[in-house]
Amino acid sequence: MIARIQGRIDAVNETAAIISVGEISYEVLTPAVDIAHLQRHIGQRISFVTLHYMEGNASFGQLTPRLIGFIRQQDKDFFEQFITVKGIGPRRALRALTQPVDRIAAAINQKDVRFLTSLPEIGKRTAEQIIAELSGKVDQFAGPGGTSAVPAARTDDQTAAIEAMIALGERPAEAENWVDRACRADPSLSGSGSIMKAAYRLKAGG
Repeated sequence: MIARIQGRIDAVNETAAIISVGEISYEVLTPAVDIAHLQRHIGQRISFVTLHYMEGNASFGQLTPRLIGFIRQQDKDFFEQFITVKGIGPRRALRALTQPVDRIAAAINQKDVRFLTSLPEIGKRTAEQIIAELSGKVDQFAGPGGTSAVPAARTDDQTAAIEAMIALGERPAEAENWVDRACRADPSLSGSGSIMKAAYRLKAGG
């Protein structure tokens, strides 16, 4: 199972990014909301949390492995809940997610059919199904701490700091959050060690 991929963005089309890792290039499917962001960062490095699944019909032996990449851990967590709704598979969900997760989650909790039907692939009946199955179950994505801003592609030092914090027991989403906040507070930070120390100071309220 591929859980995370880091590499250079070589190309981006309407549904996926081509990520080069050493001499290997991977096609990584991405939510529609992230496509424009990725196109602006072609040539830069990025870190995705990933979801690996098989696409096709097993009865006919036609299964193709697919890799979905998410810039934020919370987007992956939301996606995994979103595709539990009857009739919404991975491909349909990727096309539908043209808005940030926090806005979609808030619309689900507010039973906002009009907003949900503004998303591609989501008709009135499907919107009502989403609300029926997920309302009250996506609070963590719609909370006041959520953000609709797309973060800039992380540097190697920032990615290394996140990985070190995860190795020390931090949850991936929390490590990403504190590193991003520390680097926004002090854009001059460099070196994974310095970034990690700044993230922990921020977390401790320092």
